[in-house]
Amino acid sequence: MIERLRQLKYVHKPDLLFKALTAACALLVFVVMAGMGWELLLNSRLSIEAFGLSFLFSDAWNPVTKQFGALSSLYGTLVSTAIALVLAVPVSLVIALFLVELAPPRLSRVVGAAIELLAAVPSIIFGMWGLFVFAPFMADTVQPALGKASPFLPLFKGPPMGIGYLTAGIILALMILPFISAVMRDVFLMTPAVLKEAAYGMGATTWEATRKVTVRYGLLGLMGAAFLGLGRAIGETMAVTFVIGNSHAISASLFDAGNSIASTLANEFTEASDPLYLSSLLELGLVLFLLTVVIQIVAQWWIKRLGKDFAPGAGGGV
Repeated sequence: MIERLRQLKYVHKPDLLFKALTAACALLVFVVMAGMGWELLLNSRLSIEAFGLSFLFSDAWNPVTKQFGALSSLYGTLVSTAIALVLAVPVSLVIALFLVELAPPRLSRVVGAAIELLAAVPSIIFGMWGLFVFAPFMADTVQPALGKASPFLPLFKGPPMGIGYLTAGIILALMILPFISAVMRDVFLMTPAVLKEAAYGMGATTWEATRKVTVRYGLLGLMGAAFLGLGRAIGETMAVTFVIGNSHAISASLFDAGNSIASTLANEFTEASDPLYLSSLLELGLVLFLLTVVIQIVAQWWIKRLGKDFAPGAGGGV
């Protein structure tokens, strides 16, 4: 009996070591995040002391007069990200449904592989393609057509320059589409076949089975895919820098040039020789960092709240 206890004690030592190692790796994530936030806060001290909370609500950005504000960059970040999500999420949903429910297996494998390859394209390639190929197409075709179709909307007013909020949002949508599509496809593949067979057995059409069974069962996973795309888009740097125009101005027109937090940092960080200028750029980075954290917290809260209404026992969870 004593020998048996010794063996059990010996067997549990590797388990305890493995548990401690995994816990340390998990805590390392929080340590790294806290360290990043602390460094950004510490190096933003000059800007915080000079401008206070008005930094978040001012659109001034003039290195000569040393007046800085985050509003224009924050506005451009949110607008371009919103455009990307509005375009990418519905298209990704349709692609995922086609691959899982309608496409032949061979075609589904080929298209799925192509989508995964699209996700591997570097962001700077999207930016260069957007500037040299897509922006002229926007200026010559898309923007004039939108301006003529809805002249009363302020969103589509102004000269068709090709670059601007709309172009940046479309490029971001193309970038996040493969990530969202791949996750949604995997979510739909997790739907038990017996549920769909039961729906078809009760006389449901393909559309009814997809809408009431497949989509409902994977709703939480679909929300997670959308927030994954949001996190990918909100901090994108190079692709947005190429096509957004990099202007510190706020405009209601999606044709006008603007900027984002990431594009401002990419364009101006190497030129910031003045301590207050550099501190203001670091405070922009702090704003982006906190914005990302807040979005993730809200996303987790929302998904948990939806989980109460779409629990697995009710046929609504993954």
